[in-house]
Amino acid sequence: MLNSIILGLFNLGGGEIFIIVVIILLLFGGKKIPELAKGLGKGIKDFKDAYKGEEPKKEEEKK
Repeated sequence: MLNSIILGLFNLGGGEIFIIVVIILLLFGGKKIPELAKGLGKGIKDFKDAYKGEEPKKEEEKK
């Protein structure tokens, strides 16, 4: 449902999404994409934790 809302909001079809993905691959390269996704996921998690009022976990506590 979220995908249909986002696609409807920006009025994007399959061709436009394909072109955007190709441009992202050209700009960042295949090796950099996983690092960007990991950083984005960590940022979203930190934001959600801050929104809930939870203290951020230290790297040492996770291990």
